[in-house]
Amino acid sequence: MLSYLHRHKKNFLIALCLCLVLFAGMGIGFLSNHVWSQNGRFRTFTNEIFENEVSESMLTLHYSLAHPEKKGISRPAPSLGTVSSNMDDTYQLYADYLEKLKAFSPDKLSRENQITLDMLLLYFHTQLSLKDHILLEEMLSPSLGIQAQLPVLLAEYTFYEDQDIADYLNLLISIGPYFQSILEFEEEKSQAGLFMSDTTLDRILDQCKAFIQDPDSNYMLEVFSRKIKEYGKFSKEEAKKLITRHENILKDRVIPAYQNLINGLERLRGTGKASCGLAHFEGGREYYEYLLKSSVGSYMPVARIEKRLLEQLSHDLKLMRQILMEQPSLAGRLQDGVSLLETDPDKILEMLKQCIQKDFPDPGSVSYEVCFVHPSMEKHLSPAFYLTPPLDTGTPNIIYINQADQRSGPELFSTLAHEGFPGHLYQTVYFGSTKPSDIRYLLSCGGYVEGWATYVESCISSYAGNFLKDTAPEDMASLFWLNRSINLCIYSLLDIGIHHQGWDQFRAGRFLKTFGIGDTSVIHSIYQYIVETPANYLKYYWGYLNFLDLREAQKNELGDEFDLKTFHQKILQTGPVPFPVLEKYIK
Repeated sequence: MLSYLHRHKKNFLIALCLCLVLFAGMGIGFLSNHVWSQNGRFRTFTNEIFENEVSESMLTLHYSLAHPEKKGISRPAPSLGTVSSNMDDTYQLYADYLEKLKAFSPDKLSRENQITLDMLLLYFHTQLSLKDHILLEEMLSPSLGIQAQLPVLLAEYTFYEDQDIADYLNLLISIGPYFQSILEFEEEKSQAGLFMSDTTLDRILDQCKAFIQDPDSNYMLEVFSRKIKEYGKFSKEEAKKLITRHENILKDRVIPAYQNLINGLERLRGTGKASCGLAHFEGGREYYEYLLKSSVGSYMPVARIEKRLLEQLSHDLKLMRQILMEQPSLAGRLQDGVSLLETDPDKILEMLKQCIQKDFPDPGSVSYEVCFVHPSMEKHLSPAFYLTPPLDTGTPNIIYINQADQRSGPELFSTLAHEGFPGHLYQTVYFGSTKPSDIRYLLSCGGYVEGWATYVESCISSYAGNFLKDTAPEDMASLFWLNRSINLCIYSLLDIGIHHQGWDQFRAGRFLKTFGIGDTSVIHSIYQYIVETPANYLKYYWGYLNFLDLREAQKNELGDEFDLKTFHQKILQTGPVPFPVLEKYIK
């Protein structure tokens, strides 16, 4: 996510929203009473950065602020912008930011502002390192590409006031020129020998064709009609006119824009390499290392990351063997399916909220709701996700459950912990309660965010007796987590092998077969997904390992004085930052 946040022409800004986790919160809260103090000047400058960056994209602004005018921020033109490989203005802006940031004396800043300073220095320095590799960026992919996520982002576009509806309709109209600029960017990639494989191209084209195949029953029509009804501020005649206008825009502008994208991409067929990782492209390894920094938040050499992954894999395999030797029936029971004592997601979340207070700070009063994905959107969305509120409202906090995805007892229990308590929802609300500066929400860190939610999955087995219907619920939950950890570790090692070492599908298949994965179609599916989403698994798993290692380091340093709840509190109060910054302030 981070690598796509800020572009001068806002060509990649939308990717802030792609995973539907716009981590935003509440409030400003100045730390200095004297506006011209070092703290006051620093806060003023970071607010300027926030306002400049957030107001460049209507989509990012809307998902960040419900009422931007109340913060003195004008709405930009309701457009998706354009894509360009010319980033000179952006890099100059980032260089200017860096020079101004370096002028602040860390020892004269509050701890909160020191964290923000370190984060910003690291962020802009990392972004400048992309200069020579901009054409390796990719907006289109079957899983996380903008062509797949844009309809969902627009369907979830909340109507707070009449202007939001007008902005939404204009954003739909701007899809055509936006896609055209993407095509021009893809043509540049093609000329440079960096275009996608035909396999990936086919998957993207199939996705686009599915979206436009039946205009009269497109799910966006039904979603818009429902939202206008729920908005409730129009007469029946006014609502009907809006619904008709929306339908006309969808059929006359949106669907033709997708068809033009299909046609343009088809013309580039055959100009890319066969499916392969970044290592096979000029500058690919350097770009992969950039992704590890910008998206995962890790600045450790790839060889050390790989070594640590292998250590964890060995540890988890030994622990799993030990558990199964002691309780061999666990594997069969897990395979057959373990039921939940309580199946209502609302009640599970409320129980988790209470249980976690043994190991995590009290979340306090938290308003949230569980919603089920609309049937028309089930096939387009993940099994579950947390949609954060704008930072100026702090509400609503919504967890969406996709009922089309049937999850087992341990899996649903783990998923709700990941999305809710003590995962995304809890982390977001807790950090928001510290009243951080607005820039901390815009420049979040994917490895921290997803790593935290994965880390807490490993912490909840001690609560399993309240949730799983089994004779050994804690052991069952531990076994489930170990299996998940091993899988994530294998995929993370594959990610490095494919993108940094240049493994082809045959080499990746040999690696997977050592873990009993021999089905050719399964190997192809795993390989293709990782090719299309470099560093994505590492956001989750390497993020998790960083929290795990920080915890062990604190245990070793503090000995009997170590307190798990206090450790978690320090993590949460520091907030989403790259891992070198987190480690510095935790220690």
